[in-house]
Amino acid sequence: MSQALLKVSGLCMRFGGLLAVDHVAFDVGHDEVFAIIGPNGAGKTTVFNCVGGFYSPSEGDIEMDGVAITGLPSHRVAQHGLVRTFQNVRLFKKLTVLENLLVAQHTQVETRLLPGLLKFKSYRQAEADAVTRAAEWLDFMGLREYANREAGNLAYGHQRRLEIARCMITKPRLLMLDEPAAGLNPQEKQDLQRLIDRLRREFGVAVLLIEHDMSLVMGISDRILVMEHGKPITTGTPQAVRSDERVIKAYLGEE
Repeated sequence: MSQALLKVSGLCMRFGGLLAVDHVAFDVGHDEVFAIIGPNGAGKTTVFNCVGGFYSPSEGDIEMDGVAITGLPSHRVAQHGLVRTFQNVRLFKKLTVLENLLVAQHTQVETRLLPGLLKFKSYRQAEADAVTRAAEWLDFMGLREYANREAGNLAYGHQRRLEIARCMITKPRLLMLDEPAAGLNPQEKQDLQRLIDRLRREFGVAVLLIEHDMSLVMGISDRILVMEHGKPITTGTPQAVRSDERVIKAYLGEE
């Protein structure tokens, strides 16, 4: 295992008198797929929102490749190479599939006013490069034929793939997937598992995911953190987690 890319330690999140996340700690390696699982209400999404910059944690430290990102807003977190999808797909649904991928590159394209107004050569080249990158990702995701279709009119599984493409086109080092299999049929879930594996192998991106589909989690993850009532129960390989009595008890209860 390589040195940690993401390191979370002592993470706590309070909402008034409610302690939603209680001293959670984990790390994700540069080439790792790491999953967070647990029953509904376990605090998984709250952890995601703290790491992704949507919440500022009450306590704890979050580091990305040794740099503190604790409490930074989401756009600043993204500048450190950490991007995320959402359980409910969030696309610009009135824009075309291609336009969604162009908008995602706005920080990488020449955006100064004068070059844009005068259409300098550097501006035209940056625009052309953005279109080329978008086309490459449409091909990779099998979405090229839908390039000019409104994103909101895509089938749900294709919307999921477009959302992941929109993240990947920004060249992240860590991709956070929030319930990526939600709403997918069995074939689409198998395709998703293969896609995650390809992203890691071909682009060297690490993956942090929340997921309820245990088949997907066990099939793709290197390590798994199990949570219950805001607290970590155990962290280990899929094999170790599957046979852990504390995990079985959390999911199935006890007499």
